[in-house]
Amino acid sequence: MKMATYMKRNSKADILFDTFVVVLSIMIFIAVAYPIYFVIIASISDSTLVTRGLVTLWPKGISFYGYQQIIEDTRIWIGYSNTLLYTLGGTMINLLVTLPAAYALSRKEMTGRNFLTFFFAFTMFFNGGIIPTYILFRDLGLINTRWVFVLPTALNVFNLIIARTFFENSIPNSLYEAAELDGCSHFQFFMKVALPLSKALISVIGLYYLVQHWNNFFTGLIFIRDYDKQPLQIVLRDILISNQAFQQGAGAGGGDIGGYAQQFADQIKYAVIIVSTLPILIVYPFIQKYFDKGVMIGSLKG
Repeated sequence: MKMATYMKRNSKADILFDTFVVVLSIMIFIAVAYPIYFVIIASISDSTLVTRGLVTLWPKGISFYGYQQIIEDTRIWIGYSNTLLYTLGGTMINLLVTLPAAYALSRKEMTGRNFLTFFFAFTMFFNGGIIPTYILFRDLGLINTRWVFVLPTALNVFNLIIARTFFENSIPNSLYEAAELDGCSHFQFFMKVALPLSKALISVIGLYYLVQHWNNFFTGLIFIRDYDKQPLQIVLRDILISNQAFQQGAGAGGGDIGGYAQQFADQIKYAVIIVSTLPILIVYPFIQKYFDKGVMIGSLKG
């Protein structure tokens, strides 16, 4: 019934265009989703069949050896706990720094706000390099501490600009003037009015910060020496390296052992990919509604 009504209300050109859009969207979805699906089925399939191209839609030779090895490795749980600590704690610090700074820079009555904005933006184009950065962190006492994961990245200038633009264009100044007549200070207005109206903004930049901390690999590699402080990404890298070394050693020792080593190493490799990306894939659907609404937030003046 709905299809018949749709056919009557639309011309042939509209129907052809809508059909083209639907088909194109489905093709794009398949192109994006299939690699993720393939990694999932490859992580539980016989790697020899995967290598021969016999695994395409359904897993074959099902084995959970890769996940078993990862779960039984105590290093995984240490890495997970560290990464969760850095991700959640770091994101909280990021929001506590970014949102008040963006609100302050959005107020036209703030003296020197344009200079401060330029000062922040200047850091996006110039970097001191790894050696000066290491020396700075060493002098600040951040080397081989957990603070090195959260304090140096407490503010992302790109997210600051997004938040400032939102506060400028989406929070009417008349709203503050009305609150000011009731004796409301800037801090009270920020906490009781601006933040409740900024759920989409908080979700968007919060997701950006969350992914940034979760994927942080370079910091642990360069600035951390103790293994009990390493994030999950470093732990997974070490597991991959150790299994590749086992694979090469077994390959030199015999053909059958080398084949088994290849199978197990590939399964662990695919399982590592799933383990490292699964938490983000789980979190994203719960904030997608805010992300869709806020991804272009503040880009246009109302």
